[in-house]
Amino acid sequence: MITKLPKWILWGGAVLAFSAGSVNSVALMGFTNLSVSHVTGNVSLFSAAIAHFDGPSVLFIGASLIAFLIGAVLSGFIIGQNSLKLGRRYGRALYLEALLLIASYWLYQQHAYLGQLTAAMACGLQNAMVATYSGAVIRTTHLTGLTSDMGAAIGNWLAGRAISKPTLGFQAIIWYCFCGGGVVGAFLFAKVDYAAFIVPIVIVLAAAFMYNQALDRLPERRPPAL
Repeated sequence: MITKLPKWILWGGAVLAFSAGSVNSVALMGFTNLSVSHVTGNVSLFSAAIAHFDGPSVLFIGASLIAFLIGAVLSGFIIGQNSLKLGRRYGRALYLEALLLIASYWLYQQHAYLGQLTAAMACGLQNAMVATYSGAVIRTTHLTGLTSDMGAAIGNWLAGRAISKPTLGFQAIIWYCFCGGGVVGAFLFAKVDYAAFIVPIVIVLAAAFMYNQALDRLPERRPPAL
């Protein structure tokens, strides 16, 4: 249960949720019309494609699901932990995510379906990267579990039970930031097509740079004297 939220987690979760919402809206409005951050809905579409013997859709949606999984695997390989702790590995993961989004932007512009896969990989990487903090699951690329957790917390509060207000507040911030990112992504796509990807790319690059800069300003930890 979160009792006090560090600012770097609060701001990091907010901006990454905004970025993911923007990326997902652009993917949905583009020529693939398929989410890159929602596994559950894509599995349902995958199942429907199997039921209708739609081979191309089975291959494409299946590849998108695998790409999301590969992104999560990359996160586990780079970061290698379940709880949020300061370290250089998060900066490296963010730079890799930005590279995947840049590749996706270029591929989408070429009308290549591989753009969908690199965007899904970036979302899988980001979603697994944030993991958990103080027992609270933090997800920034979709809202299903988060909305359920918020609803359960509100229900407990209405019943007079104690809840973690910082946790609920943080979840609400992620919810609104993802929604806001979706609005911005959809608006920009209508205006500038796939150039809308520039916004999440800049956000992730800026987050990686500022995170590394913040680490550089921390006092160096020295081993205790023997």
